[in-house]
Amino acid sequence: MDYFITEELPPFSQFALLHEDSGLLKSKKGNYTREQLYEAAKNSWYSISIYHNQKLIAFGRMISDGVYQSLICDVMVHPEEQGKGLGKQIIEKLVYKCKQSGIQSIQLFSAKGKHPFYKKLGFVEREQDAPGMSLLF
Repeated sequence: MDYFITEELPPFSQFALLHEDSGLLKSKKGNYTREQLYEAAKNSWYSISIYHNQKLIAFGRMISDGVYQSLICDVMVHPEEQGKGLGKQIIEKLVYKCKQSGIQSIQLFSAKGKHPFYKKLGFVEREQDAPGMSLLF
């Protein structure tokens, strides 16, 4: 299957549709509008969009200081396209961008049940005595 991969942010309508179709919209903590989520994506350090027949079918982004820290966010693949290696491709491109920039620390938040996917790609869970933390409003 032919895919078109770009570092350009997708159009709002396609981004919003994939966010909903992938189920990621429902899993967000907080009440954010589609417009706010798109604004967040526009403020990313780096993003990858994958299209098939001009339809956005996969997307991933990261935020970073560009020196030593990065955080992978919003990796989403349309349910009909899952299992085809697109999520893996996105992660590999995000990690490669970090390596190019000399970034050695990559963090990510995983959707529920997706830990095995990230483990297969080399990510490890944080140590029990150094867990991540959150503050939600």
